[in-house]
Order: sequence, then C-alpha cells, then structure tokens
Amino acid sequence: MPKICWVTPAALADLVRTTAVHVLSTRGLDTTALPAAVTIERPRNPEHGDYATNLALQSAKRLGLSPRELAGWLAEALAETDAIAAAEVAGPGFLNLRLAADAQGDIVRAALQAGDDYGRGEALAGRSINLEFVSANPTGPIHLGGTRWAAVGDALGRILAAQGAQVTREYYFNDAGAQIDRFVRSLIAAAKGEPAPEDGYGGAYIADIAAEVLRREPSALSLPGAERHEAFRRIGVGLMFDEIKRSLHEFGTDFDVYFHENSLHTSGAVSRAVEQLKESGALYHADGAWWLRSTEYGDDKDRVVIKSDGQPAYIAGDIAYFQDKRGRGFDLCIYMLGADHHGYIGRLKAAAAAFGDDPDSVEVLIGQMVNLVKDGKPVRMSKRAGTVVTLEDLVDAVGVDAARYSMIRSSVDSSLDVDLDLFSKRSNENPVFYVQYAHARLASMARNAAELGIDLGDVADADLGLLTHDREGELIRTIGEFPAVVATAAELREPHRLARYLESLASAYHKWYDTCRALPQGDEPVTPLNIARLHLNNAARQVLANGLGLLGVTAPERM
Repeated sequence: MPKICWVTPAALADLVRTTAVHVLSTRGLDTTALPAAVTIERPRNPEHGDYATNLALQSAKRLGLSPRELAGWLAEALAETDAIAAAEVAGPGFLNLRLAADAQGDIVRAALQAGDDYGRGEALAGRSINLEFVSANPTGPIHLGGTRWAAVGDALGRILAAQGAQVTREYYFNDAGAQIDRFVRSLIAAAKGEPAPEDGYGGAYIADIAAEVLRREPSALSLPGAERHEAFRRIGVGLMFDEIKRSLHEFGTDFDVYFHENSLHTSGAVSRAVEQLKESGALYHADGAWWLRSTEYGDDKDRVVIKSDGQPAYIAGDIAYFQDKRGRGFDLCIYMLGADHHGYIGRLKAAAAAFGDDPDSVEVLIGQMVNLVKDGKPVRMSKRAGTVVTLEDLVDAVGVDAARYSMIRSSVDSSLDVDLDLFSKRSNENPVFYVQYAHARLASMARNAAELGIDLGDVADADLGLLTHDREGELIRTIGEFPAVVATAAELREPHRLARYLESLASAYHKWYDTCRALPQGDEPVTPLNIARLHLNNAARQVLANGLGLLGVTAPERM
C-alpha cells in the first residue's frame, strides 16, 4: 500500500477506513457495511497502544464475520503501512494501534510548518454567521453574566473564524423601553441630590454619570420636564454605553456592529415585520392582542407581540431584529443569552419559520449564572455598582487573562463559581497560570538553544523518528489532536473544550520537560536527538500560543 503520513486523528481514521475498504474489496466483501466515519480514541491505559478503534465491532455482523476475525485482517493490513508500528486485536474485537516513530514525527513537522495556521480548518468555509453576545442594557456596568458572555462569545467568534466562517460580532444596544426610563430618572434624582427612585438604579456610577451630564450641559436640570428627561437620556445613556465599550475593549472583547434597538422602531422595521407575520398567519388575535404561535416551536406559551393597547411588546423588536439580520445576508444567527431567556429559543425559531426561513438558521445558547467566591464565601457587592459584581471587579481582582480564562474553561450550561483566591495564585494550582507557564517555559528553552548557538535547520530535514520516549509520544499525540479539538469546539459551540485541551497539553509538556533533556550539557556535542527534541519543544510552544490566541488569552514569553 502507498506510504501514508499520519498527522491527525482524523487522518488516522481515514487511513483505517481506507485500509478496511482495501481488505474487504480483496476478499469480495461488501464495503458498504463499513460506517461512513471511523471512531478513533486514545486508550485510557497507554500500555494498550496509542489509539484504538471499534470498527470491527461495528461492521462484522453485517459482513457475517466475527469481530475478532475482521479485526485480525485489519491488524495485518495496517501493520504493513508506514504509519503503524503495531496493530493488535484486543477483547471482543477492538483494534489497538501503535504509531511508527516517523509518523509521529510528521505531527511535529506539520505543526511547525503550518505555524500560526496549525489548528485551522475549512469546516465552516462559506458560512456567514452573526454572533450576538453580551448585549447588556446600557443602564449599568457589565455584570458577571455579561462578563461570562464577553469572554465565551469572543472566544467562540475566534474559533468559528478559525474554521473558515465569516463571523460578525454584534452587540444589541437596548436603547428603548422602560429600563432606559428608570435609568434616566435615577440620573435626574442623583443630579438633584435625591435618593434613587424605588424602581431605579443605585451605585456610585449613577452619581458619576449625573455629574458628567451636568458638566456637559449645566442647564439640564432647569429644562422643562420632557426636555430635561431627553437631555439626561441622550447624554447619560451615551456615557454609560461608552463606559461599557471601554470596559469590554480593555477585557479584549470588541464588536464589529453595535445595533441600536431604537432604530427598529423609528425606521418602521417593527411595524413592517408585524404586518408580514399577520399576513402569513403566524400571529393570531385574541383578548385584544396579537400573539405569536411560539408554542409550535418549543416555547412554553404563545407570546404577545402587540399588546391590547396597541403598543409593541418587547418581542416585537426581537422579531424585527432577526428579519434585519437575515436581510443583511447572515445564514446563521447565534444568540448568546442569559439563564432567564430560555423561552427565546422557541419564539425566535417561530419567528424564523413565520418568515419562511429554516428555524435552524437560529441558534440560542443559554448561559448559567456566575458567582465570585473569596475565602470560601460569596462576593455579592460591587464597590462601584453597589448591587452587582461587575466585569471590572473581577479584572481588578485577578487580571484580564485569568478573568477571561476563568469564564471560558467551564461549560456555559452549568453555573460557575469563580474562586478569586485560586485565580490570583501564581502557581500551578491556577489553571491559566499552569498553561501560560508552560508556554513561558517553552519560550525559555528556545532562547537557551539560541544562546548556545544551536542551529536547528529546516524541520523538513530533522530526524524526528528519534522521538521514541513514552513522554515524547504522549506530547506528540496531544499536539496532533489540536485541529480536531478546535473543530469540535466550533461544531458544538463549546470553547471550554479548547481550554481543557490546553491544560492537557501543558501537563504533557511539563512531564516531558522533566523527563527528556533537550539541550546538551557542558561540552557535549549537539546531537540529532537534541535537534529533534528542540523541534518538539517549538511545536508544543506553537500549539499553546495558537490555542491561547483563540481564547483571547496572552501567551507570555517570560513569567
């Protein structure tokens, strides 16, 4: 069979399937009995091999064979390829595979030759994705729930783009509705030196913004009621939103589009969308109001779109907003919303269907609550916001990198407790420090090699087949899994998978570093093994840098 250079688990799966097709064809057996995709896994016990597949168990019955017989045929054929050093049948028909040293070396070579592009793919090429996240009301600083979405949403955008998608990051600016009126009344009260209204907003930031409104427009308080309200709204909301954007930028999260909710109403987009849904029958009239048939798409009840007084409900803007996104050419609209927005899944899919769209053009990701813990106790109050803990509170406590990483490394499906004591530590107990320290250690190794005048030459010419130590095999195979991890994180919309992978890679590197000496000592000559290990060092460094970059976390050269 032709020489096959194995680089990733996906390529190994292709090799196994190609070999199986060859084996069955030469025996006159039906190749359609094989699954379309072959499962390749790392055994829990490394002594069982580098990888394992259950292909024989999946296919044997359809072929009228025993799984062990089929596995034996596959083992014999795979052992003849250049990529496989050994193939062994185990248990009822599992196939354990050990990679050839040269094939493992190809992983190192591929990572170094691809450089910054290693881990990127084309699975989403041609897709135009609107990714809406954070979208916090401009009535106060970003709270912890918004902070979680700021980190996870930004990382997801990077990961989707790494799979070839054209991603537009969008912030929906809620500058219409009752919450803005309460915010403005709170500013006016603060400007007068009065307590906040009962349903208003408190905190030092309200007094700061009110003072700035008066500095910019000294006569604001003396204006007639409606004009005074508009002055505080126009200046105050602008100041608050500028503060939100500044905080997000310093957190490493920026947006391509800031969409103003109010524009949907002033442009007539809401009225046009409602009329279109009435005509299609997606809305029905009952009890003096117009209702969306959202229960047909998983919502727990139908939703009022136009209230009995003729005014649009909040969802009317959401419906018009979806139509606007589709009109801008996005074929997938991802909404990242808080735990109290679960009903939006059904209503937004209902709106999509009502407009004649595929409901799957809408995806809604629901994030659960975040709590801060210090000294084993919850942190509940912000020095500045008064009532909620904010993005800036978290950053002040642990720094931007640790704040982002702490929000990303757990699935958003579950609530999250962030231990400030843990993420403040400069030790391997702190997950982000552990990963960043691995990168700094890798960078130090590269600097030391350069200071010794070691010329690594072209990696294409290096004898990477010398990397035969068990720790080297573990590190190399982990490097090889990076592209599949990025692809899976994009497919499942789960950036936390990448964070956990980086911790595994850092662990494999630290173990290798403590076991395998890469640099010559004293007057020792530079050997081909030294060169191979330094290339492995640089490949691990490249992958850690690429992965941290996708999470929006820095990869320090020194720590």
